[in-house]
Amino acid sequence: MAEDRTAARVQTVIAALALTAIALHLVLHRDNLPLFAALALGGGPLVAGLLGKLVRREFGSDLLAGISIVTSVLLGEYLAGTLVVLMLSGGEALESYAVRNASSALDALARRMPTRAHRNIDGHLVDIDLDAVAIGDTLTVMPHETCPVDGVVVSGHGSMDESYLTGEPYVMSKTPGVAVLSGAINGSSALTIRAEKRAIDSRYAKIMRVMRESETRRPRLRRLGDQLGAVYTPVAVAIAAGAWIWTGDPIRFLAVLVIATPCPLLIAIPVAIIGSISLAARRGIIVKDPGALERVSTCRVVIFDKTGTLTYGRPRLTETIPAPGRDAHSVLQLVASLEVYSKHPLAGSILEAAAAARIAPTEASEVHEAPGQGLAGVVNGHAVTVTNRQRWRAINPGSADDIPPLSGGMECVVAIDGRYAALLRFRDEPREDSHTFITHLGPRHRFTRAMLVSGDRETEVRYLAERVGITEIHAGQSPEEKVALVRAETARAPTLFLGDGINDAPALTAATVGIAFGHASDVTAEAAAIVVLDSALLKVDEVLHIGARMRRIALESAVGGMALSVAGMALAAAGFLTPVAGAIGQEAIDVLAVVNALRVAVRPRALTDY
Repeated sequence: MAEDRTAARVQTVIAALALTAIALHLVLHRDNLPLFAALALGGGPLVAGLLGKLVRREFGSDLLAGISIVTSVLLGEYLAGTLVVLMLSGGEALESYAVRNASSALDALARRMPTRAHRNIDGHLVDIDLDAVAIGDTLTVMPHETCPVDGVVVSGHGSMDESYLTGEPYVMSKTPGVAVLSGAINGSSALTIRAEKRAIDSRYAKIMRVMRESETRRPRLRRLGDQLGAVYTPVAVAIAAGAWIWTGDPIRFLAVLVIATPCPLLIAIPVAIIGSISLAARRGIIVKDPGALERVSTCRVVIFDKTGTLTYGRPRLTETIPAPGRDAHSVLQLVASLEVYSKHPLAGSILEAAAAARIAPTEASEVHEAPGQGLAGVVNGHAVTVTNRQRWRAINPGSADDIPPLSGGMECVVAIDGRYAALLRFRDEPREDSHTFITHLGPRHRFTRAMLVSGDRETEVRYLAERVGITEIHAGQSPEEKVALVRAETARAPTLFLGDGINDAPALTAATVGIAFGHASDVTAEAAAIVVLDSALLKVDEVLHIGARMRRIALESAVGGMALSVAGMALAAAGFLTPVAGAIGQEAIDVLAVVNALRVAVRPRALTDY
């Protein structure tokens, strides 16, 4: 949101001011005037904000830094105070920039949706504003345009890509009487539709509303440093105050605070986050929300969308069922010879299957294809027709019993010389490593539940679940139902969601961590906290390992640095360290913590374990 961006800019300006003041102080032979300016203009607002936290009893790591600033000013240690201002503002700037918002995702949604529609009035097309579309209007959707409202086809034959909206991976045939959804991408034929809903009530607008609602529910990132600082800060203040009270010497108080300044928390943890983001980028993983790397290792529930995550997102020819007396090999050769000339989405699947079987297409003639009716031509002297079950029954009602019963997925009926010859079945097959990936999540990453959620039919969802080893499924889910499910699971336990359709965007924002694959839409990629460019489950495993490794090394740096600081505080409280010696000791601790944190940017021997 705008206030997050403004906060980031303010903290960046304060950090730049402090850095400039320190440089001028050194150049001007220790003139304190630049430091006064930095402490007044930069430290003042920081301390005021920290006082508010103190009133609210929020004991974060930055609160101790604020106490250090005030103490340094009171005791004339202006350089030390300015250094703390630099560290504190730098950490706050990193946090502000880390908190992503969904405004870019909403912008992507808005860009995808048309603002105008083509109303058909007495045979003439008139462009009107989308908000002016009324129920019952006759609209024309041009080739490759986005459907403006939910409606029903009244004339024309074609297809629409609804995969981003429904979760089904197929391009859907559109003929008179068939419903269309707003946001679907029209194919190569113009369609005339009757508006059944206004734009504001259509599917696409509902998805946008759910996205906005999900964004308002997204929690702000709580830094790991604050979690540790909630314990560390009271301990440090107690030791410093105890030393002062016991000895009556305020220098002891200052010495303890100087060495207690939580630089490992303020610097080492952001360094670990940045290093992990760098490593992820080199591995083809875009981390849009740095906090997601911290949260992903805490997730115990994983929810998969079906299409394009556990599957390849495109149909494959899985069965060729020939009629008695027919040979599957010869049927596939005849069909492939026709499909060379087709633009139908299943044509590529048939040609891939033929190539895998080492079947070479032959010459075809008299090839013609009509949307909604099928493909026909002559191959090797045979009249070959590829159509759908409904069309074949309409023209050959007596042969309906010859076709095998309906199953899941898509299908094509093949006729040779006017007689039924074969049934081709297609499915969106699971990725080769889906089962292995899912079964390793429990033992290796401590996930306790895996769920499969989809807008697809239950037969398709159950088929995939059985293949990959998931027992809990939710089929036929609308975007609203899907996001409600994700919210409910996230409320019970940290939840990871993997998806790639526009209908997944709200769920991606509602989950503890949302991961999208690289082939996802712009909307989905914007909504996700992490985008895997290679669209491979192996890369998701790398995300899990990078997140766990970042958290482990960040904790090593922060906790190790704090342990050394506590030891230093004890020495300072006992009078063995002066404030100057304490400052030197703290700098040494900082260097050790940061150097250790930098290890996250170095790729380990292995980032996967399956």
